[in-house]
Amino acid sequence: MLSYPLPGFPDSTPLAGLAGGVLIGIAAALMLLGAGRIAGVSGIAARAFGLSEGSQPRLGAWAFVVGLPLGAFIITSMSGAEIPPFANPATLIIAGLIVGIGTRLGSGCTSGHGVCGMSRLSQRSLVAVATFVATGFATVAVMNALGIEVLS
Repeated sequence: MLSYPLPGFPDSTPLAGLAGGVLIGIAAALMLLGAGRIAGVSGIAARAFGLSEGSQPRLGAWAFVVGLPLGAFIITSMSGAEIPPFANPATLIIAGLIVGIGTRLGSGCTSGHGVCGMSRLSQRSLVAVATFVATGFATVAVMNALGIEVLS
């Protein structure tokens, strides 16, 4: 039902992406309206691991952090979708550490700035998202120029 590819992109699933985006938006709105919190994953993960203080209970932070991959696993299992390929573990660990440092320096992650900050028209989030996008473009361009392929 949700796998109508775009012309020229046979592996695309725009309706599934739209449905996922709507669900993320609803979840972010519910968290803001219901708990009075921004649904930034890096801040919630920092709270779960005890790296930051806050009023959110650690158990609630852990539920959120565990629920992210668990929800993806349940949907993948129920839909029979193929599990996408991942980079090797060393690449994932290095990338995770770099992203973690970046989220601390940038006072948030892509979910916090991109979904929650942009929807509130936060100037800091607008700058952060523009930086994320430009850095992503530059990284892909450099990797392509060097012939580096992360996924095989």
